[in-house]
Amino acid sequence: MSDLDQLTQSLARSLKRWRGERGLTLDALAARSGVSRGMIIQIEQARTNPSVGTTVKLADALGISITTLLDYEQGPEVKLVPEEQAVRMWWTEAGSWTKLLVGTETRGPFELWSWRLMPGDGSESDPHPAGTVELLRVTEGELTLVVDGEPYPVPAGTSASFESNVPHAYRNDGDAPVELYLAVSVPPAH
Repeated sequence: MSDLDQLTQSLARSLKRWRGERGLTLDALAARSGVSRGMIIQIEQARTNPSVGTTVKLADALGISITTLLDYEQGPEVKLVPEEQAVRMWWTEAGSWTKLLVGTETRGPFELWSWRLMPGDGSESDPHPAGTVELLRVTEGELTLVVDGEPYPVPAGTSASFESNVPHAYRNDGDAPVELYLAVSVPPAH
């Protein structure tokens, strides 16, 4: 397969995937990008190799970089994040902290966090966008999860899920450290 054929096939797969992930119809993408519906169909069917200008318009309309749209990767992307590259986002003098372990933008932001809350510490969060979901698993201690003013005890070995489009908080009301993993999935912006 020539480089041009590989580019055409890759662009066809990528455009279909990103249009689907953004929930855009052919007509909606055409309206957003200024690229005709017919041209988008030809690109998605790998029947044409569009100009750079057309490709940039499509990438902009999808809210992604042209590099992402032209990605040659055919298999799943694997991203490894060594411990030293995880980002500590919040900490207290008592020793509590949160650390962003890994995240992705596919289908909207999706993040995995590691938390440690010392006795008496907590963290409050404003409501996230509608459709945001959080999953957590407590591995040590007992977390007090507060969702829309209602407290829920979450002991070690217990998992929880909730829609986080309301005020919520994570507290350690006990006398031992709390450790947990937290995943946050935010729907894509349209």
